[in-house]
Amino acid sequence: MTETPIEILLANPRGFCAGVERAIETVERALALYGAPIYVRHEVVHNRHVVDNLRARGAIFVEDLDEIPDGATVIFSAHGVPLSVQQEAARRGLRVFDATCPLVTKVHLEVARMHTQGREIVMIGHGHHPEVEGTMGQIEDGIYLVETAADVATLHPVRPERLAYVTQTTLSVDDAASIVAALRSRFPAITGPKKNDICYATQNRQDAVKRLAEQADVDIVFVVGSKNSSNSNRLCEVAALRGVTAHLVDDSGDIDPAWLAGKKKIGVTAGASAPKSLITEVIHHLRSLTGATVHERDGVLETTAFPLPKGLQEKS
Repeated sequence: MTETPIEILLANPRGFCAGVERAIETVERALALYGAPIYVRHEVVHNRHVVDNLRARGAIFVEDLDEIPDGATVIFSAHGVPLSVQQEAARRGLRVFDATCPLVTKVHLEVARMHTQGREIVMIGHGHHPEVEGTMGQIEDGIYLVETAADVATLHPVRPERLAYVTQTTLSVDDAASIVAALRSRFPAITGPKKNDICYATQNRQDAVKRLAEQADVDIVFVVGSKNSSNSNRLCEVAALRGVTAHLVDDSGDIDPAWLAGKKKIGVTAGASAPKSLITEVIHHLRSLTGATVHERDGVLETTAFPLPKGLQEKS
């Protein structure tokens, strides 16, 4: 009997999104124009290799503006920052280039608008994530964090009849939907954003993993991405919820060959902050271990692009 050939099936889309590309290019362009050092508040995107590469070129990553000399150049990461950080940077005369993803900025503007309307706001997201910190920091009070559907039961807004919600852009689509359903059940008058806050790239990558699990029947999924990448972790969860073992790997060195024993269909995807070079390296390593053939899956073609911050755009 002929042995079933081993296949590597590539989820599509995978890897960099427009917001990540913009954030990385913002740092690269600032280094080219102003020279090192360029300070970056928080990791510009959540990928260890990207951060290490930029650090080697002269970027200095800090968590607090106190670590930055007066008059220096600072870049805000793709995750966004609280209003207080923006105000402190202006007070100190720092040259600022804001690499906040425009889709995160959209959520910031929603929070400001809802607050102006006299609403209290529920932030659906993961505590201690910089995007959540930045979004909740757009207003001084009247905003609550909810991480799970169970948290909704412990929520006690002052004005439940004037309640609204927003979400972190990199959440699991399914998890967010269950939390919104719990909120609507307990607070029927709650309002939400006009358009889903979960970004197009997050949704597209999760949908692609669902197709790997449900249509391609993969035995295992490798997600290329760093441990602190929210959207990469969500991709692992999407596979696991469909009964498929998933491993989050920073690079090929994280792959244990024992994971591949008996596997015939190997799925590969990557979080929105994982560069193409790492994805290619992982695919080549998997091929060397298994002798598998590689097949690209059909998927959504992403054409979104965001301009660089003013002051860094190329002169035409």
